[in-house]
Amino acid sequence: MLGFRALSFCMIAYIFLSFILFLIGILGIFLNRKNLLLMLMSIELLLLAINLNFLFFSLWIDDLMGHLFTLFILTVAAAESAIGLALLVVYYRVRGNISIEYMNLLRG
Repeated sequence: MLGFRALSFCMIAYIFLSFILFLIGILGIFLNRKNLLLMLMSIELLLLAINLNFLFFSLWIDDLMGHLFTLFILTVAAAESAIGLALLVVYYRVRGNISIEYMNLLRG
């Protein structure tokens, strides 16, 4: 097992990349609240940044649990993406646009 002093530039670059992806996902959610498709893409970007962290630290401490959690998170992300896009297609057929402003009109 490597100590904290053994962090190389490559390892720090992976952590920084994951942080930047997570930050872009958070900003995508908070700055764009009108387009549902961009919000779904931002959530997927958040999940992928978390997966990158799990994989990196799983390799760093030589444990396979990070790989297992990554597979579970990717499965949930794929299901979330499929359901979200199906709802988006139905909403577009009903309203003609994908703006979130009138989403509360879908309540029966």
